[in-house]
Amino acid sequence: MTDKTVLIVDDEQPIRELLALYLVKEGFAVQEAADGAEALIRYQESKPDIIILDIMMPILDGIEVCRQIRKFSHIPIIMLTSRAEDDDRIMGLELGADDYVTKPFNPREVVARVKAVLRRQGMPQESSAAVLSYPHLVIDLDRHTVTAFDEEIPLANKELELLWYLASHPGLAFSREQLLESVWDYSYCGDTRTVDTHIKRIRKKLAVQAEPPWDIKTVWGIGYKFEVKP
Repeated sequence: MTDKTVLIVDDEQPIRELLALYLVKEGFAVQEAADGAEALIRYQESKPDIIILDIMMPILDGIEVCRQIRKFSHIPIIMLTSRAEDDDRIMGLELGADDYVTKPFNPREVVARVKAVLRRQGMPQESSAAVLSYPHLVIDLDRHTVTAFDEEIPLANKELELLWYLASHPGLAFSREQLLESVWDYSYCGDTRTVDTHIKRIRKKLAVQAEPPWDIKTVWGIGYKFEVKP
């Protein structure tokens, strides 16, 4: 991955320097921005391959930066959040952020997330069997569309991938750790809330009618499964 560039956006210089140190050590090129406005300029200048984006910043916060970039680009974005920013974290994921890391973090974990997101982005999509059809639900992976009861449902990238993975294995229960490894492509790092957040968003978006013939069920003590009612 020595040809990949990471844009680090955080108003705290020590955090930028720490992440840059570990990323450069792994062979990445690094660009830095200290606020949201500078981030948009750096993005246009350097055309990075992935962005590490803090939420709480001056001038433009990370949520607005994510919103602006998603108007014209699908570049992978990993959000940096604090535990007190759950609402902003959820909004960032809804806007299309690919992942989030909670502060304080282990820089090695952030590097692992960067590698995983880039690795998944570079994987070719299967050209066959890219459509799943259930009663009143169609998931088209190639077109990146989900239709429920003839209504197109807007899902963020990871929401679609998670729904696709569960719906590809109806009736099978997966732990949060298994879903992290299969959908996000990284091993369990101690925080499975990202799975719960995405499941919550998917359920809310698919709730276009009461009691649909399918559902994402919580399997207590295990995780989640996609279930089709008889």
